[in-house]
Amino acid sequence: MNNELIQYIEEFIFPSYQKNEEGHNLEHIKYVITRSLKFAKTVPNINLDMVFTIASFHDIGHYIDANNHEKVSAEMLKADKQLKKFFTEEQIQIMADAIVDHRASLEYEPRSIYGKIISSADRNTTLESPFKRTYTYRLKHSPNLTIEQLIEESRQHIINKFGNSGYAREKMYFDDPEYQQYLKDITAIASNKDEFAKLFIKINQIKK
Repeated sequence: MNNELIQYIEEFIFPSYQKNEEGHNLEHIKYVITRSLKFAKTVPNINLDMVFTIASFHDIGHYIDANNHEKVSAEMLKADKQLKKFFTEEQIQIMADAIVDHRASLEYEPRSIYGKIISSADRNTTLESPFKRTYTYRLKHSPNLTIEQLIEESRQHIINKFGNSGYAREKMYFDDPEYQQYLKDITAIASNKDEFAKLFIKINQIKK
């Protein structure tokens, strides 16, 4: 991989993630980078610099517009003039498309192997992550909810996303036993309203 590219992203792109909420912070980005490179190394002739850059940019616009962050992030990548030192216009467009395609909730299949890599890598494998994400998102966007309402809305969101008919069970393009175990665990805890609430309160250190 290109060390100059890595240095640029670490110095000038990573600090932007301080603006994002906890569920889409730099810790999450580094997690997705690690998983992306792991999946990419199973693909012949893949460009690891592109994979690294896609993972590094995929949530950068979340603080601007959470609901459309994939489009905002793609535009931010395309507008980054420094990337032209490392990639062709065609490669930049492929990376932007992959970022747009990374959300599990999108109805279509990613347009390239790069989109499939980032979509697959951007999956939770620990219970703490979705519990924190749903909590911080609702605190920001629905501040008038009671704690009980916030917890139940979060539980329903997790069921819709990860439950037996959840949209995040699809569009997984690589063998990932860790993710399959996570799906079993999150489905089991979300199906029990009382146990879900107890764990949600514990993980988010909520004082009632």
